Amino acid sequence: MNIDLTDTTTRRIQSSLRQARHLMGGPAVGMVLTLVIVTDESAQYDAVRAANEAARENPCRVLTVISRESRGRSSRLDAEIRMGETGPGETVLLRMYGPLAEHADSVVVPLLVPDTPVVTWWPGGRPPSRPGSDPLGALAQRRITDAYAAQDRLGTLARLAEGYQPGDTDFTWTRLTPWRTLLASALDLEHAEITGGLVQGEPDSPSAELLAAWLSIRLGVPIRREISEGPGLTAVRLHTLDGDIAITRPDGRVATLSRPGQPDRQVSLQRRPMSELLAEELRRLDPDEVYHEAATRYLKDLGMGGAS
Repeated sequence: MNIDLTDTTTRRIQSSLRQARHLMGGPAVGMVLTLVIVTDESAQYDAVRAANEAARENPCRVLTVISRESRGRSSRLDAEIRMGETGPGETVLLRMYGPLAEHADSVVVPLLVPDTPVVTWWPGGRPPSRPGSDPLGALAQRRITDAYAAQDRLGTLARLAEGYQPGDTDFTWTRLTPWRTLLASALDLEHAEITGGLVQGEPDSPSAELLAAWLSIRLGVPIRREISEGPGLTAVRLHTLDGDIAITRPDGRVATLSRPGQPDRQVSLQRRPMSELLAEELRRLDPDEVYHEAATRYLKDLGMGGAS
């Protein structure tokens, strides 16, 4: 069911949501959170599609905030309600014109699902430097950005790390979950003393920088950062007294795990779509302290001190 509302109000949107739920027989109490997407018209399609796929695992109300150019000096709110076609939850696209776009939180607050957590996500390349201080970010228990989508990826990562507040996270860190899992399982087996290591990846890969920082913290040894042609992360090598423990992934799909004195093993290590990254973040709403540690170490290595 699709409902289009032009030059509307939050009261009319709430009324339309109730009417749509009544007609479809679906109560709102089944939703576990509200996901607020802050984006523009060009990126909203992919972001909403990813959110609807993630909502199959985490039923939620998706509020997509789209700021449009001002038409004169008057404010206007258009809304598009989608229910029952894209997933188990509710999707509302909020297009705001004029000065109203500067006060998007006043529109979003009345539409939050009562007594449930809020997650705010900036899928584009221009997240606020301090998501926790942004009006829409301040509503949320979890705030998701993606430094990889920015034009200045490493500069964006540094700004987000410097402005970190509990609840912040970034898809550049989420992308590392399979790598961290594979590395942890490899190091669970008996191995010689680790003396150093290196991480290879694209020149401006924020994930490679965070992985090098995390390994340096966890292993207590220097981890060098080397450049490769990609895609994304291509290799991690840990130097031991018996030889290298290595994970190499030159094609972005299949990795080779190598250990001294052991046969090589092929492991699936595909680059994950946005919907999988979002679903992983929606599973946990507590502060990601390990991400904070890695981001702080990255800042320290840049000579910028620690995150606030």
